[in-house]
Amino acid sequence: MYGVIRNLLFRFPPEQAHNIALGSLDVAQKLGLLSAFSPKIDALPVNVMGLDFPNPVGLAAGLDKNADHLDALGALGFGFIEVGTVTPRAQPGNPKPRMFRLPEHQAIINRMGFNNEGLEHLLDRVDHRRYRGILGINVGKNKDTPNDESETDYRKGIAAVYSRADYITVNVSSPNTPGLRDLQFGDSLKGLLEAIKDEQRRCEQETGKYVPIAVKIAPDMDDTGIRFVANALLDTGLDGVIATNTTISRDAVAGHRHADEAGGLSGDPVREASLRVIQGLYAELGERLPIIGVGGITDGESAAEKVRAGAKLVQIYTGFIYKGPALIKEAVEAIRRETSGS
Repeated sequence: MYGVIRNLLFRFPPEQAHNIALGSLDVAQKLGLLSAFSPKIDALPVNVMGLDFPNPVGLAAGLDKNADHLDALGALGFGFIEVGTVTPRAQPGNPKPRMFRLPEHQAIINRMGFNNEGLEHLLDRVDHRRYRGILGINVGKNKDTPNDESETDYRKGIAAVYSRADYITVNVSSPNTPGLRDLQFGDSLKGLLEAIKDEQRRCEQETGKYVPIAVKIAPDMDDTGIRFVANALLDTGLDGVIATNTTISRDAVAGHRHADEAGGLSGDPVREASLRVIQGLYAELGERLPIIGVGGITDGESAAEKVRAGAKLVQIYTGFIYKGPALIKEAVEAIRRETSGS
């Protein structure tokens, strides 16, 4: 059934189809019809960052930037949902068109640019949700905030969502905010991570609640960069790392009519790059810091291989667009086989 729906949606421009699909999910959820699209998923519990996840397959940030569709998405069987990226102030993002499908590659290029309604809107939606599963909130900086002032935006985001989130993700790896990825390197990264940890401590003292914080990184790092990030995370005492965001490389889609579009490439072409980063991180981190694997998960095997590489959880986005809710169950069952040794 999802294949028929997808073919209809793909007649529309990608961003319009995205909005239609989410709106339709909301209607189906309110009418109690989502069971028709959602295969039953047996529990596969896992404890990561001190949180009990009913299964290890989550929805990556970016699909529900404003937490407008939490109830519908939460009914599909995900083990957790991450919303955002949210910035302190609302911003429109980059000019349209800013999303492009590459069906031959099960891929998408986007240059959305952190389009979102801001913290106040997201918090209102979170406060009115019925979904009670694990909720991650992904925070970023506004486009017009200079990098040397980015700490202020991240502190604002963390402080605002702290009491609502089960975990928080700090996004320093989107290729669609100019200069953002520069925060992943050298003194910029160390200084930012120290500020993030300081804000976490302050919020813990204020609320009496410890909320783990993960950092989302890019797939385009070399081995030296991966080692640096791993050690910086350990030194500052943060709680997890999400590997990875979209890639700026076009090697895997060279020759495609959209290959020269600016933005981040997601889906199957980022699978190997994401896996390489996970393997590199695990070589440095071992079991000391959990890795959440994301990037190029289009079937059960691509989910299981991230777990083999060292990831404790995985997230899907582009594969979910191409395959629908069946991918959640397929990924859970593949990870079940992987972790049980059968």
